[in-house]
This record gives sequence, C-alpha cells and structure tokens, in this order.
Amino acid sequence: MVWLIKSHFLGALGRELILRYNMSVYFSPTFKLVEKLLVAKKELELEKTLKRFDKFDVVILDDIGYVQQSRDEMEVLFTFLADRYERKSLMISSNLVFSKWEQIFKDPMTTMAAVDRLVHHSTILEFSGESIRAREAKAKAKK
Repeated sequence: MVWLIKSHFLGALGRELILRYNMSVYFSPTFKLVEKLLVAKKELELEKTLKRFDKFDVVILDDIGYVQQSRDEMEVLFTFLADRYERKSLMISSNLVFSKWEQIFKDPMTTMAAVDRLVHHSTILEFSGESIRAREAKAKAKK
C-alpha cells in the first residue's frame, strides 16, 4: 500500500506505526535514499541494497518532489518504487501534483509507470491551505 501524505505528518505517523503497531519503519528524505541507491548501483550491489529494505514494514520517503532528479537518480528511484510495488508499504510526501511528476522522472513513460504503481492500491491524502510551518512562523512573529 502507498500513502501520499503531507510531510509534517510523516514523522508522527512513523512513530505511531512503531509504538502502537510495533512495525519496523525506515524514514528518509528522498534525496538521501537516492544517494544510497546510487552508491549501491556503482558498487554493483543495487539488488542487495533493495533487499535490505525488505526488512522494513514501511518505508517513508519525505519530499519526493523537492529535488530535481538526474537520469541516474530517476532510474534508481523508479527501481526502488517498482521493487516495493505490491509487496511492501510505502509512504511518500510530495509538494507536486501528479501532473507535474515529469519534473522528477524526466520521461513521460517512466512518470506514467511510477504514478501508476503509486496510485494502485493507495490512499492519497491531499491537503490545501496554509502550511503548518507558515502558520507557526506567523504565530512566532506575532510574539
């Protein structure tokens, strides 16, 4: 199952999964996961590295749309998403609507395949309005 969630909820959700449901959770900003996968690919250990993530019930990726991906970064990210598809849970936060995900994956076919895998069997939570960070900054400024 894939959950697409606002970033400020991910940490709290991860803690709840661990504390309340005793689940194993891996939390990472997407760029750090991609860096780890790129190193594994260079060392010809990508498959071994992907298998290491199988020990986690849930992988939480924060800010998937934040960093523009190079071709190599996009390929390892897609490989990771495809590897977890229909096998293990994944939670993702993104500030991009799906129609803008070509900014992440660069290629229309890869974008379509990634989004297709992510939305199949998923729960999508879309939030609008002022962000919590902006609201907190305004409250702090008033004090």
